[in-house]
Amino acid sequence: MPPILIGREDDGAPLFAFDISAWVPPGLDPEQLDSFMDATEQVHPDLPDGTAFAELRRVMTRLSPRDAEIAATAKAVFGWHESHRHCARCGAPSRMIRAGWQRACDHCGAQHFPRTDPVVIMLITHGNAVLMGRSPGWPEGMYSLLAGFVEPGETVEAAVRREVWEEAGVRVGRVGYLASQPWPFPASLMLGCQGEALSREIAIDPYEIEDARWMSREEILAAFAGEHPQVLPARAGAVAHFLLRNWLADRLD
Repeated sequence: MPPILIGREDDGAPLFAFDISAWVPPGLDPEQLDSFMDATEQVHPDLPDGTAFAELRRVMTRLSPRDAEIAATAKAVFGWHESHRHCARCGAPSRMIRAGWQRACDHCGAQHFPRTDPVVIMLITHGNAVLMGRSPGWPEGMYSLLAGFVEPGETVEAAVRREVWEEAGVRVGRVGYLASQPWPFPASLMLGCQGEALSREIAIDPYEIEDARWMSREEILAAFAGEHPQVLPARAGAVAHFLLRNWLADRLD
């Protein structure tokens, strides 16, 4: 795949992202790739000494805000090209144009642009407790805030209420927006919201999530400190971690 223009440096020098997915590192263990917690690192022969490629979610907190933005942009745009090689209108092969920020179909003339899927992620509270859930396949003890895609025709507030009701059987009243985070796994924009539950009754949909539970501030604090006997802390660098940490500190307003 041709390189993608990410932008320009302050001095005007162009910044490109390159696709090297055809390179196969020596001694690679395929079973470790794409696992939930991919701990592998690959050293390309052209990399400077002491540097390696690593899974972005594992190292995001070690990146500066600028480098994290560059990495997220490159991953999202490359992922879009990989999954949109054919025209969505007529099905013919399309081609990359405009330095990677557009695809053109020579068969029907359609123009296609990188897409982002909005996802709501919800800090749902009731008194001194927050609603936490876990999906099948997550590491044992991992819980996070409930989340789901915004559907066509929905407002963000409606998506929050629908997702919480579908997944946990909890009705939500007031909803407000808090913060957002691009999440290129593969192409989401996480919309962090706060909602007030109308009750603590839970009735999970096993097709949606594996478990849901109310957790007090004290329990979340213990999880963040690595002292909870059943629950791991939310993944550092993710918007769920940010929302929970600010809820603990009473800094959401």
